Amino acid sequence: MVEGTFIWNRMRMMTVLVWLLPAAACAYLFLIVPTMWLKVERVRVPAGLGIKILQISDVHVEKLRVRPGRLARLIDEEKPDYIALTGDFTRRSKYLPKVEKMLKAVASRGIPAFAVLGNHDHRLDPAGMRKLTAILDEAGVVLLNNRSADLGAFQFVGVDDFGTGHSRIGKAFRHTAAHKPVVVLTHDPNLVLRLMRPFTYLMAGHFHGMQFHIPFLFRFIRKGELAARGITKGLHETSYGPYYISKGIGQAGPNARFMIRSEVTVHEL
Repeated sequence: MVEGTFIWNRMRMMTVLVWLLPAAACAYLFLIVPTMWLKVERVRVPAGLGIKILQISDVHVEKLRVRPGRLARLIDEEKPDYIALTGDFTRRSKYLPKVEKMLKAVASRGIPAFAVLGNHDHRLDPAGMRKLTAILDEAGVVLLNNRSADLGAFQFVGVDDFGTGHSRIGKAFRHTAAHKPVVVLTHDPNLVLRLMRPFTYLMAGHFHGMQFHIPFLFRFIRKGELAARGITKGLHETSYGPYYISKGIGQAGPNARFMIRSEVTVHEL
């Protein structure tokens, strides 16, 4: 009787495993692989600048499965003129060493790099924010915190995060030249609904392309007016200029993606 019960229990366990293993494999394939399988999106906009910008957005180092070395190799392969980092490095100070490692890998390629902050970055305590700013500076990444940079043929304008109330549009554009093209860097693309001035191009992130490709997801998760309209990724247009929303390379919330791959974007303007 005991032997029969033992055999029966083993049979039940084997049956459970037969079902669990394929389920685990499917979960890994559909939820984890998209976070590691980096996609290079290519966008061409006839802005007449003759430049290539590589955009890295929504790093979220605490849940990042794309290795710094992979980013460094990608930069070497693409040879961009500039690198744009559009926010959300981390929300916790204990992960700042990982941010430092990632930024060093990106900035070590000798390409001029510019950054803005995201909503997660603004959750850092004051000491953590000072440390993040120092890390960016030490890596040679220029933080455009509501300010601009004149690159000769065009201008970068960095507008701080809109969703957390840190955007200062007037301050960001204060020292720009009216006759020069403007490329705006920001984190939350909802800024375009308040940016009532012409721009040549704008790059943002924030939405992760939904992260989980589930219809009507952002009707239940509040991400602002654009997301509510279903505008969560890709190239779009306003009466003031074209803008692009990156799907980002890291994750927030569950460390998974569904039918949305991690993305680095190459913009040819």
